Amino acid sequence: MGYAWLAAPASEIAETAAGLLGWEITAGGVRIRLTEVEAYSGLGEDPASHAHRGLTRRNAVMFGPAGHLYAYFVYGVHWCLNVVCGEEGRAAAVLLRAGEVIDGLDAARARRPAARNDADLARGPAKLMTVLGLDGTVNGTSAVDGTGPALITPPSRPAGTEEITAGPRVGVASAHDVPWRFWLSGDATVSTYRRHTRRRP
Repeated sequence: MGYAWLAAPASEIAETAAGLLGWEITAGGVRIRLTEVEAYSGLGEDPASHAHRGLTRRNAVMFGPAGHLYAYFVYGVHWCLNVVCGEEGRAAAVLLRAGEVIDGLDAARARRPAARNDADLARGPAKLMTVLGLDGTVNGTSAVDGTGPALITPPSRPAGTEEITAGPRVGVASAHDVPWRFWLSGDATVSTYRRHTRRRP
């Protein structure tokens, strides 16, 4: 499975997201095997997507090309990381929610000294970014050609459909029941599901 597969039609973003399970991302001397991801579609198609209302300076990276990284700041505290997918000009991206650190454990532990155990190191999108040593400067860089600070690589054996579970997305105010979160069933590094609750004014 090569990188061209990331540019599959944006209408197939759910299938592309599920297919990213088992892929590896390397940055900052740490390599992570992806165990949980979340799909987001584009203009007018997905109310939970940053691109739902059209092109802006913030979401421009989501419109392509595939294989670039879209990083955004959330709650004024955390960075989250997405891989842009789909054909250029039509927004779609996959949020990297969690993974297993398979190389660079010492660096990962140093960046997350509060982690309860190794399975918790990259359990959650903000934790994953921290462990990789990445921040907003990664936004817009390629993750497939070796020119950026992060590199994603396909697995030697893709995860089988029987290994994958789908369910509602996490922490989104709209379309939260859309089953576009995918994870490797039973994996200890998968984050805990928390349904979005509206904050009181």
